[in-house]
Amino acid sequence: MKKIVLIEDNPDVRETTADILELASYEVITAENGKQGIEQASQHKPDLIICDIMMPGLDGYGVLHILSKKPETASIPFIFLTAKAEKADVRRGMNLGADDYLTKPFEEVELLNAVESRLQKNEALKKEFSKNVEGLDAFYQEAGAFQELKDLSKKRKLKLYKKKKFIFHEGGKTDVLYFLNGGRVKTYKTTDEGKEFITGIFQEGDFFGYMPLLGDKDTYADTAVAMDDAEVCLIPQQDFFKLIYSNRSIAGKFIKMLSNNLMDREEQLLQVSYHSVRQRVAEVLLKLSTPTEDHDELQLSIVLTREDLAGLIGTVKETVVRTLADFKDEGLITVDRKKIVVLDRERLKKMKH
Repeated sequence: MKKIVLIEDNPDVRETTADILELASYEVITAENGKQGIEQASQHKPDLIICDIMMPGLDGYGVLHILSKKPETASIPFIFLTAKAEKADVRRGMNLGADDYLTKPFEEVELLNAVESRLQKNEALKKEFSKNVEGLDAFYQEAGAFQELKDLSKKRKLKLYKKKKFIFHEGGKTDVLYFLNGGRVKTYKTTDEGKEFITGIFQEGDFFGYMPLLGDKDTYADTAVAMDDAEVCLIPQQDFFKLIYSNRSIAGKFIKMLSNNLMDREEQLLQVSYHSVRQRVAEVLLKLSTPTEDHDELQLSIVLTREDLAGLIGTVKETVVRTLADFKDEGLITVDRKKIVVLDRERLKKMKH
């Protein structure tokens, strides 16, 4: 049973609205003012919030502002109730992030249609999307069902970058978001000594190149280059901003899709700071290994240059070569030119802790 928090200071309207929703098989939790409404929403984590705008003390705008700042309530669909049909009131509510509004007095069917529509759209966003262009297109289709996102670009072009081809350069101006549909891409910064420090390695299904879009700078802080032949989807900058700022539910889902990369980068920096070289090498080998057809499931293969490994781990090439030699002597890996085959994942897992 879907749960709804109803915030309304008028007892007659509150009771009538709650009765309609309960007859439609919704569980309704009522609140007679904004403060109570915030408490109920925080406690019960409803599937939907319906809130009057004009209330004494904390009005509906304040309720939405506060709930949108709380991680546990920020993505809950929010419908405003207003006795005014003035466009300014509606526009202000939508600009704050409301998903819909109803003008009082409203018909029973209007209320139920608005509730059902919001719940269906929010439910669609909870599903997982495949990590390829088809999954990205499916997400766009779901996002486009929201009025404020109906004009998302249909011109997301796919571009093939050959191995070692640069995608963007440190200091270059940014105007797109990149989505990797196939292959691998690395980003790196060049030190004063001319050495590469790898800031990220991205695989199929990853977004990259979005950090300048999130900050106050419009230039890249690092350089991106294809490690293999890479198929990249270029998403217009304006789509990025619409997905982030136009709708709270869409923004929550989109940020989760981006956040895996953010967590990977944070984890990488923590490893450089606190882990030994052996631990960092073990972590990278486990993370980048992919199953091979000619070995059993416990043996996995990695194709990466020693320079790339050194840059990713945050050390020099000679140290990586010595550590790999030690791992080989210990029976953890085999080494054949650029190919490294992981033989004992369990021992490597124990080593990284």
